[in-house]
Amino acid sequence: MIEAVSVGVHAVRLTPVAPGDTAVVVGTGMIGLLTLQAAKIAGFAQVIAVDTEDSRLAVAMELGATHSFNPQTGGDLTEFVKSHTKGQGADAAFECVGLNATVLSAIHAVRKGGTVTLVGNLTPKTELPLQIVVTRQLRLQGSCASAGEIPRCIELLATKQIKVDKIISAVAPLAQGADWFAKLYAGAPGVMKVILSPQV
Repeated sequence: MIEAVSVGVHAVRLTPVAPGDTAVVVGTGMIGLLTLQAAKIAGFAQVIAVDTEDSRLAVAMELGATHSFNPQTGGDLTEFVKSHTKGQGADAAFECVGLNATVLSAIHAVRKGGTVTLVGNLTPKTELPLQIVVTRQLRLQGSCASAGEIPRCIELLATKQIKVDKIISAVAPLAQGADWFAKLYAGAPGVMKVILSPQV
């Protein structure tokens, strides 16, 4: 899990944070849940988790999110974020999906002068609302993999500051690998991270 943790820790390290700040994490798959925890450790006072799957949002709340939001049932994300930030919007957003709709959600969720850190990249291209980014002086920051965070991530895992038990869906024998990959590619509900071990 160290490499996955390092992706979240790296994204947070690139993102400015001040005491009392609010972050939005769009997408609570494995990377989103790890980024959420790293954001809390970095000092974000509020972390709002956003996903279309309530089961993932429940895990996000267990792992430290202060609020959760499902855009399919909760209405308008921007207004929800403003209601928890005195009408301003979030100071930062971590986009951990990489689809057009989720990138736009992250951009609209931040306040004027806020930062959007782009972590997910499911699609090669997305729409950029240029006038919003320019007139609201938003900072768009890409984040790829990690750069020197591995020792810190080992410490965070060893001390259980970052928890991964809820993220690991199964530990299975190597012989079942093909079956688990098929489930993951099919988008089986509740399946997030599977560890294959020749010793199981």
